[in-house]
Amino acid sequence: MNESNADVCVNFLEYWQVKGKKTSHFSWITDFTIGRDNAYDLMRGGRARWKIENETFNTLKNQGYQFEHNFGHGEKHLSVVFAMLMMLAFAIDQAQQLSCKLFQAAWEKVGSKRLLWERMRSLFNELSVDSMTDIWRAIAFGFHIEGRIVIHDTA
Repeated sequence: MNESNADVCVNFLEYWQVKGKKTSHFSWITDFTIGRDNAYDLMRGGRARWKIENETFNTLKNQGYQFEHNFGHGEKHLSVVFAMLMMLAFAIDQAQQLSCKLFQAAWEKVGSKRLLWERMRSLFNELSVDSMTDIWRAIAFGFHIEGRIVIHDTA
């Protein structure tokens, strides 16, 4: 692969996809042995992995996770901590997206994840809530506040 690792051997797989007038080229480097019996399966696996990675990073960049932001603030490892927290939030959201009916209802109500996050932040800032269940219910079905208390400090 390169001069500094001349002893490392790899295999190269190249795939050309022709659909009508459009031709796409894909290539992979792997340590798997490539033969007639597995080349197609390796290509399909490579394409599936690319699709998953592309969709994941697209979601992280464009649906409110702020992945494109450089978290290079602070000393030593702070940027890594922020990136890991963002990935943890993404994993939790993916689990909720698949299994939490309230999350699904709230998401459907607002129409996009970006709007869902904005609505959630707004409720966190304005209301005292006991749980995420309250947040998802408020977004999905609305809420009613009985009376308002204005705190007035005379000092």
